[in-house]
Amino acid sequence: MKTYLLLGAAIGALAFAGQAAAAEAEAASEVSELVVYGQGETRQVQTIQAAELARAAPGASPLKLVAKLPGVNFQSADAFGAYEWSTRITIRGFNQNQLGFTLDDVPLGDMSYGNHNGLHISRAISPENIAQVQLAQGSGTLETASTSNLGGALKFISRDPAAEMGAFVAATVGSDNTMRGFVRLESGELPTGGRAYLSYANQKADKWKGAGEQNQEAVNFRFVQPLGAAELSGFVNHSKRRENDYQDLSLAMIKRLGYDWDNISDNWALMVRVADIANNRGDTGAPISNAAAGTVYPAPIQTVDDAYADAAGLRDDTLWGVTLKAPIGEIIQTKATIYRHTNEGQGIWFTPYVPSPGGGPISIRTTEYDINRTGVIAGATLTLGGHEVNGGVWYENNDFNNARRFYGLGRDAPGRDSLSFQRNPFFTQWEYAFNSETYQLHLQDTWTVNDALKVNFGFKSVSVENTGRTIVGATKNGVIKAKDSFLPQVGATYALTADSELFASYAENMRAFVAAGTAGPFSTTQAGFDAIKGKLKPETSKTFEAGWRFRTGEFQGVVAAYMVKFENRLLATSSGAGIVGNPSVLSNVGGVEAKGFEAAGSWMFTPDWTVSGSYSYTDATYEDDVRDGSGVVTAKTSGKTLPDTPKHMLRAELTYDNGSLYGSLGAAYTGKRYYTYLNQGEVDAATLVDLSIGYRFNGEGLTKGLEVQANVTNLLDEEYVSTIGSNGFSNSDPNGTSQTLLAGAPRQVMLTVRKSF
Repeated sequence: MKTYLLLGAAIGALAFAGQAAAAEAEAASEVSELVVYGQGETRQVQTIQAAELARAAPGASPLKLVAKLPGVNFQSADAFGAYEWSTRITIRGFNQNQLGFTLDDVPLGDMSYGNHNGLHISRAISPENIAQVQLAQGSGTLETASTSNLGGALKFISRDPAAEMGAFVAATVGSDNTMRGFVRLESGELPTGGRAYLSYANQKADKWKGAGEQNQEAVNFRFVQPLGAAELSGFVNHSKRRENDYQDLSLAMIKRLGYDWDNISDNWALMVRVADIANNRGDTGAPISNAAAGTVYPAPIQTVDDAYADAAGLRDDTLWGVTLKAPIGEIIQTKATIYRHTNEGQGIWFTPYVPSPGGGPISIRTTEYDINRTGVIAGATLTLGGHEVNGGVWYENNDFNNARRFYGLGRDAPGRDSLSFQRNPFFTQWEYAFNSETYQLHLQDTWTVNDALKVNFGFKSVSVENTGRTIVGATKNGVIKAKDSFLPQVGATYALTADSELFASYAENMRAFVAAGTAGPFSTTQAGFDAIKGKLKPETSKTFEAGWRFRTGEFQGVVAAYMVKFENRLLATSSGAGIVGNPSVLSNVGGVEAKGFEAAGSWMFTPDWTVSGSYSYTDATYEDDVRDGSGVVTAKTSGKTLPDTPKHMLRAELTYDNGSLYGSLGAAYTGKRYYTYLNQGEVDAATLVDLSIGYRFNGEGLTKGLEVQANVTNLLDEEYVSTIGSNGFSNSDPNGTSQTLLAGAPRQVMLTVRKSF
């Protein structure tokens, strides 16, 4: 009953406030489309505009907004969708490291937590500076700079500097001591004709459970400078992220300890006691450090893995890019971008499995990341009659250093801050240097056959060579290459009327190998690498999709169907009998077939009110069993559903905007999801509701450009599992003990005040 009362009150408040404001406001301004359904595209494409992004809680990841589009499953353990350890996005069965991501054409890699060739969008740019997010569910365009986009691609486009000098400031306060400040200074048009802005964002928030903080600072600079008929533009973005982790859970832990169970970083004495007991019991393999602690864990703790002392993710990034657009005559347009990205990162875990020198039973284990990559993207478009021929190249050289180190902690007090970069380790377990050299070229023709029919056809050629070199630890040296000289893409649109069109496309893609010490071909031993480097095949996909876009009066929509063949799936498997001691190696274990249906639409049934929604059906199953190097079946996965791939997803949203008062009420249903390959572990379906209400003040004086906004995430305070697979997926979990789940955030309330000058 409480749920229905809250939902009814929210709808009622929005409707009543809308009537009141309409009576006071001047004639309502026309509201531009917040989501564009890809008119004219041969692929399934949607674009979310800046005005729609602004409705989200300030600081929220734009990925959270993309989740309202068909085919997208997005999960995160925090209200902002920005906590990187938990952030997961899957599209049509493809997980995050099988998708492509770019910012102003600059590649962001696969945006995984331990990214070896990029960075997360939440670090690449402040969300207030994003103008558009474009999603291609099936395949990105041929010029997309990505070697991981087996499935869809997301293009983030930053806003241009304003033509008028001014400033924009915003302040947010909310649940769990959330505080966010943002300021952007606009130069306006300079004597050179150029424009620029500089922004600074600082966000601090306590974790919604347990002890710890999640903080980020970001500086963004962007400029645009006309050069006659040409244009020079660029950006420099710097981010500093410090975030404490939430405890990974299992279904058994949730049942026994509840969704609110977390790390015990606020009780060092208890954590030391738990580690001592684990050592006494022999649970960690470490020597006995304090026999007086006994062998019985203090209730409700039952294992040493129930709660850790602390964990954190630290990342410092600087990303810049410069782009020149220039015409050559009247029929050729050229574009070239040079970019550079540097990163220092540490994933921190206070581990009870390795004691510190001097008697402390806990140490800090880090996984360390250092990225130094430079690239160039160049292309040209030739227009000849009904033909638009486009070609281009992308080159990137990426140096990635990956290490595992241990740092000492005291017995009476840790003596180290989990939100600071650790220095002076007592032990380096391993350190490797990787170099990845990427070459990609593409050529395509878009031919407007007549007023109704447009076709495009082309291909790209990709080559990525990964080199590994050992610095410390077990030897892992060698070279492996992923290459495909012909990856075609064809498509067509046919206009039935001015407001109705059919589209269809076919695309092939390849995913390059990951070059890291913890993933990919180099994560095995030297013997294991040598055994696979000559025969391992990169993952590939073949995607066919077709659909219908239409507009009738105030309604616009799209329906689409697709089929995907995913081949050469990579999985770490045993290379022989375990008793022999052979290492686990990466192997090709078969394919996946995914097919589905998507529909989305929006109806502006009055000038102020709009209702929109989307539905997705996804059937993604494995086609083969998993076999080890001896051919023995180790997992009967054939016919099983892919983990973290709900069959049904439904999104619905009601929005109101009369130019002054605005608001939205959205609900998102996500069907049950499996977190094991054999579908023997699953999390229940969940429905989440978000609410936002805001008011733009009109008139002159102090209220000019003033706006207030309230956001409520998880309005109905649903308890649910958000992220699954935080520690990977297992074959099965009959006892519900696989510690690879994260609980979603409860109801959170944010209040924001914005002012433009």
